[in-house]
Amino acid sequence: MLFTGLILPPSAAAGPALLFDAQSGRVLYAEDQDDLWHPASLTKIMTAYLVFEALRSGQLTLETKAKYSEAAYAQPPSKIGLPVGAEMSIDTAIKALIIKSANDVAVLLAEAVSGSEAQFVDRMNETAARLGMTRTRFVNASGLPAADQVTTARDLARLARAVVRDFPEYNHYWAMHDMRLGKVRMGTHNQLLKTFEGSDGMKTGFICDSGFNLVASATREGVRLMAVVLGERTGAERTLRAQSLLEHGFNTHAWAALFGGPTVDGPATSEEAKDVVSVRNLLRSSECGSRVRRVIEAKQKAKQQRAKTAAAAKTAEPVEAASPAEGSVAGKDGSADSKTGTADSTAAGRTAKAPARPKPSPKQGAAAATSPATKSQ
Repeated sequence: MLFTGLILPPSAAAGPALLFDAQSGRVLYAEDQDDLWHPASLTKIMTAYLVFEALRSGQLTLETKAKYSEAAYAQPPSKIGLPVGAEMSIDTAIKALIIKSANDVAVLLAEAVSGSEAQFVDRMNETAARLGMTRTRFVNASGLPAADQVTTARDLARLARAVVRDFPEYNHYWAMHDMRLGKVRMGTHNQLLKTFEGSDGMKTGFICDSGFNLVASATREGVRLMAVVLGERTGAERTLRAQSLLEHGFNTHAWAALFGGPTVDGPATSEEAKDVVSVRNLLRSSECGSRVRRVIEAKQKAKQQRAKTAAAAKTAEPVEAASPAEGSVAGKDGSADSKTGTADSTAAGRTAKAPARPKPSPKQGAAAATSPATKSQ
């Protein structure tokens, strides 16, 4: 479904998009807003919502120390990577969740609120139902790949609107550019916070099946607009699309207000897609596939070198073996690439234009559990 109000669509793009007024909920632009999509790290908006609830109720305080468990340690990147048993304040954890998009911290917070990630996920789904997120299902607290973890642009708009409306005292977390943990500085993946006038949040997300997702917020002259962008091919493209939507929104908001229109609380359209959409194949030639290939090539090279060294030792024949430094570099390259097998903050900022391609057709977006491309950003 396409609804533009008084706003022309900024560009043809891969996935759903929705622009709305945060106060009234009025939709200013919408495209495929009820298509099922993998949220990736936009999931962490709901994780933060439940943490804010626990703070409001007094269950937690910002100074409460949460313990880093084995389950948290086992999460793939993005992550902080503390030793098991270490403690982190809820305040620091919220910053790491939103700025670093740390998957291990998502589990740490889930356990602090509910005792286990599984129990926390139950609360996530209960809260989603209460907020009217009728087409959303959560499986984990981080947004890491899971075939059944799905949402829509409309549902994410409802969540984003709810979190800034219900917990205004914590809105400053969404607008933070960076944080320090010890001597390490970590910066946001949301480039709009650095470049777009009035930008004040909120969260990025990426896995190979979802493409580059973003919920963005900006306020000018007392008007707060929010944009949901899903399925872009690069981090730069998601930033540009959200920026274009928001700019059009501010330029036409006064006129659009005169004519009313649907709100994000309206029912899903009858044209909604039945299956979750995956854009993995569209990204394979760039963000996902090239990194996967590098990991495979590094592992193959290391395996060949080990076989060569073993053969030399067995036959006691003079065989030229790689130096320890070369062997260690290959191993480091392989493990490092496997840890960054999807987009990181550098990839998210690429400006190279992706080749034109048709809009993806809906299909089941099951994530490849064994792929190194598992990072949720």
